[in-house]
Amino acid sequence: MKTLRDVKIGDTVKVVKLHGEGAVKRRIMDMGITKGVEIYVRKVAPLGDPIELNVRGYELSLRKADAEMIEVE
Repeated sequence: MKTLRDVKIGDTVKVVKLHGEGAVKRRIMDMGITKGVEIYVRKVAPLGDPIELNVRGYELSLRKADAEMIEVE
């Protein structure tokens, strides 16, 4: 299983499944990260957390703990 945390800078991936429970999963979905959406990884902070993404035409910063819950291909 490959998660968003494993994706390299400059890669575009597609969301396969969201893992996680309740409020955390809901928050990720509210940010526009849903099944089938494409995500472009723009950059990673110097210490590795957070990662900066392009989702549905806007920029989003996501913690690695949350990125681990997003399965991609």
